[in-house]
Amino acid sequence: MNENIIIGAMTALITPFKNGKLDEQTYYKLIKRQIKNGINAVVPVGTTGESATLTHEEHRICIEIAVDACKDSNVKVLAGAGSNATHEAVGLAKFARDNGADGILSVTPYYNKPTQEGLYLHYKEIAKSVDIPVCLYNVPGRTGCDLHTETIIRLFRDCDNIYGVKEASGSIDKCVDLLAHESKIILLSGEDAINYPILSNGGKGVISVTSNLLPDMISKLTHLALNEKFNEAKKINDELYNINKILFCESNPIPIKAAMYVAGLIPTLEYRLPLCKPSDCNLTKIETIMKNYNIEGF
Repeated sequence: MNENIIIGAMTALITPFKNGKLDEQTYYKLIKRQIKNGINAVVPVGTTGESATLTHEEHRICIEIAVDACKDSNVKVLAGAGSNATHEAVGLAKFARDNGADGILSVTPYYNKPTQEGLYLHYKEIAKSVDIPVCLYNVPGRTGCDLHTETIIRLFRDCDNIYGVKEASGSIDKCVDLLAHESKIILLSGEDAINYPILSNGGKGVISVTSNLLPDMISKLTHLALNEKFNEAKKINDELYNINKILFCESNPIPIKAAMYVAGLIPTLEYRLPLCKPSDCNLTKIETIMKNYNIEGF
């Protein structure tokens, strides 16, 4: 397999804020914690990183910090570089490449509802603008836009540096369909509750929300599955089920940031509006379920 391809256990990083601004020091520490706990790659400024409400400058700073934090390790940076405007996505992709990111993760355009041909042309434009690996990101529940299997395969076959897709539709059927028709594509799980089913079906990694909190467990689960130790991997997936579910009791990243705050991993609990703190009821549920896990600190 091409050594430049980014696979394995990956974390969709939260973006910490303090007094309304990017908390750069905490962000750096969080990434170092990920490295210490066996994660293969970090993914800054994706959905979990509240990229939709970051300024372009903050987006760029997050990528720079991630690259700097990972520079003396084997951990790669798969930088978020998506937009509903193709020229903006291209600009972010070029910035990520020029500043040392190992690859980019590009979400499907949101709100403007392009056709499949429009999606194909959008991603082809991004791919030809950079010479680093490009991973497609399909999360129709967030974007209102579903990247069809046929379009994914067409892009994979037509663009040398499009190597795979983060599939976050929650559909196992779609994952099976994709690998049945193109076995060489890299499929990454984007839904923590079904990490094991996707890995056992031929997926090559996960981009996890839960691993912000429990990187050691997500790393172990992923590496066991990739080494075909499926019974042991399933056991960990089952252990993680309750925390995986509660971390999506409200819109991501509301619960995971609350959990990180409760665990003492971030000093302040802040979001960018229109996201806000979870309800008291859900916060209590998060706290209760967290007591069943050993959460390593810094």
